[in-house]
Amino acid sequence: MDRLQTLEVFVAVADAESFAAGSRVLGMSAPSVTRGINALEARLGARLFTRTTRRVRLTEIGERYLADARRILAELQAAEDGVSGAATRPTGVLRITCPTEFGRIHVMPLLMEYLEHYPEMRAEVVMVDRVVNMIEEGFDIAVRIGSLPSSGLTALRVGSVRRVVCGSPTYFAREGMPASLEALATQRVIASSTLSNGREWRFGREGEHSVRVSPRLTMSSIAACIEAARSGWGITRVLSYQVGEDLAAGRLQAVLEALEPPPLPIHLLHSEGRGAVAKVRTFLDFAAERLRADPVLNPAPSA
Repeated sequence: MDRLQTLEVFVAVADAESFAAGSRVLGMSAPSVTRGINALEARLGARLFTRTTRRVRLTEIGERYLADARRILAELQAAEDGVSGAATRPTGVLRITCPTEFGRIHVMPLLMEYLEHYPEMRAEVVMVDRVVNMIEEGFDIAVRIGSLPSSGLTALRVGSVRRVVCGSPTYFAREGMPASLEALATQRVIASSTLSNGREWRFGREGEHSVRVSPRLTMSSIAACIEAARSGWGITRVLSYQVGEDLAAGRLQAVLEALEPPPLPIHLLHSEGRGAVAKVRTFLDFAAERLRADPVLNPAPSA
């Protein structure tokens, strides 16, 4: 087994967390896969997996080696694509992860349009409200909202969003529109239990003002919180993209806008740098153009 094949075997076993499952993915016998991993560990002088009767798991060294192995295989694939022509013709499966509501509102419409343009492409989207390890979980592209930590990933900024307090015109006509942070204490608050800071709302350019709210209604769905606010039951705090159409149509009104904290940036992340294969590069270009043209994510400067 040559070194390239050994890397492919290692990645397959790591992804499947099983020698047998990894061998099925590769179309090889389980003993051949086991021998390949044993030989790799012997050559490196390090244990890459811990083995149990039910599954195998990467060691800490194995985790680091996996990231390098994926990068090497991706670079080799990019080089081969450049020769075969696939570098300019997107094919295969594009795996994307993004926040749930952003995926529903923004990613799915443009992704369906993208697939219409490129009939040889397929896509898998995982919408989840947590930070996903792109490399470990095998994603090509991730959507991130908020400041980015240092990493080896390439980031493409496509817009920003605000944290807005909003309610319906009928609610404000009945209860009054809060003109100060102190006035929030008298409002009927709807909060999402999925947000870690759902009961503490921070305001100001540096987040220097903190207001503790006591929600009358707490729900696990942000969409349900918005629907309750839209019905006139109370006020809620969400990201501006989640209520962009409601604000534009007047179904909801934002309050305390002068006290909002700075906008949160939106980035598309990928791990391939300038050598990105066609499926990644074409989607990034396609998505960035449309997201940057969206007035909710990139509002025109105030006159």
